[in-house]
Amino acid sequence: MPGRALVLGGGGITGIAWEIGLLGGLAAEDVDLTSADLVVGTSAGSVVGAQITSGTPLEELYAAQLAGYGIEVASHMGRGLLLGYAVNLVRGRDPVRFRQRIGRMALRAKTMPATERLAVIASRLPSPDWPARALQVTAVDADTGEFQVFDRDSGVPLIDAVAASCAVPGVYPPIGIGSRHYVDGGTRSATNADLAVGCERVVILAPIKAGFGPLIGVDAFVAQLRGGSRVVSVSPDAAASAAIGRNALDPARRAPSAEAGRSQAGAVVEAVRAVWA
Repeated sequence: MPGRALVLGGGGITGIAWEIGLLGGLAAEDVDLTSADLVVGTSAGSVVGAQITSGTPLEELYAAQLAGYGIEVASHMGRGLLLGYAVNLVRGRDPVRFRQRIGRMALRAKTMPATERLAVIASRLPSPDWPARALQVTAVDADTGEFQVFDRDSGVPLIDAVAASCAVPGVYPPIGIGSRHYVDGGTRSATNADLAVGCERVVILAPIKAGFGPLIGVDAFVAQLRGGSRVVSVSPDAAASAAIGRNALDPARRAPSAEAGRSQAGAVVEAVRAVWA
């Protein structure tokens, strides 16, 4: 297994911005997490993973977060959708059956066309090609509930893989790949950090830290990884949480979220350096 792994968790449009800001702030302190041997991306983290492994300088990626919306579309999770999630969470703790129920909900939902969503994802990525370095992108089969990991050897285009990983059920359309449809890897876990098991050093950036019911929180993975790895997890502090706000899918919060991530870097750099260096 690779020596150093960077795990990038989900957290919507604001999660992308916070992660890019934090990565840029850490790099300014001579801790360059983009040098990871393995990058694991879930949902928002899949976007960031594709961006930072493309060879695009972090400062350029950070500037893009401050520049404006592009073709981003503001979305939100309404009360009805949140209630649907809650009902499915309390119906049972079997994780695969939970993901099957969420997948069925996603397949029934009225959302934007998949072609439109793919265009949004393509606009976020500096390159449509898989990087040479190891990047793993997570998703979930909407029909079976099975966890899926895409990489450059999977035969799946990078844009499709990232779009699938970012397909928040009920908000964005499931993405068809071959004969299957896929939804957000965050329906298993916001980080899926167990993909880094076996790596010597692991840094987890987790815009969403908590887990409940069948959704696995970051703390459970940290405990698992500590059996054989040096690991540190970073989540938004109070200032960053305030900048992110209550709607992680609001592009108007991109710039303040990125700035908050960059500001937070100074408070966590020594803990990250101790694991990474």
